[in-house]
Amino acid sequence: MKKIIFCTALSLALLGCQSLPMAANDSSATTKASAQDSKQSSSSEPFASTYTVPSSAAYVIRNANVLDGTGQQLDQTDVLFRDGKIAEIGQNLLVDDMVMSIDGTGMWVTPGIIDVHSHMGVYPSLAISSLSDGNESVAPSTAGVWAEHSIWPQDPNFEKAVAGGVTTAQILPGSANLFGGRGVTVKLVPTITMMGMKFPDAPHSLKMACGENPKRNYGDKGGPKTRMGNMAGYRTK
Repeated sequence: MKKIIFCTALSLALLGCQSLPMAANDSSATTKASAQDSKQSSSSEPFASTYTVPSSAAYVIRNANVLDGTGQQLDQTDVLFRDGKIAEIGQNLLVDDMVMSIDGTGMWVTPGIIDVHSHMGVYPSLAISSLSDGNESVAPSTAGVWAEHSIWPQDPNFEKAVAGGVTTAQILPGSANLFGGRGVTVKLVPTITMMGMKFPDAPHSLKMACGENPKRNYGDKGGPKTRMGNMAGYRTK
């Protein structure tokens, strides 16, 4: 199977035997991120984003097959990164000798994956009750809860997702309720707070579910017990 390298204009996640360490292994990056997280945001928005692009040394991927996300394929192409962002794309790029070079021969560079429906952080891979915070399953409508208040930033699922090429994810409440609550979009970066992951200025979403999950959770608790009950619940809220 061909090895794949995923990248975006902001960050890169390398797969295969030639992989870059996550920023979590960079003590200076972690220190800066922690310091940024501790600052009180000047925004009037509650729990506003404190996300900053993690510091990253310059590096170049050489001789890779690049899919640019617009339908074009660029063969035997170099991609140069500076400060965590794509700086240049082309063949035989001239770079300083101090820039780390990665041989991408036979490998593929693609845009990073955006996971539009995820429960990482609210249902961490440590499946214990104290961390199972995805469903406020006390009533069919709990539109007022925010998934971001349940996110555990140290969930090992985040690092696994990065290894698979995911760079951004929309974290949603679970599907127990007709109206499950507000979703949030995050960047998958090491941080000690949810605000350090929160995608700046990204719109929030509303999680809704219809069908088996609300029926299963509320069929014996006063309803809705059927899909028509689900729809009636939507109309009354």
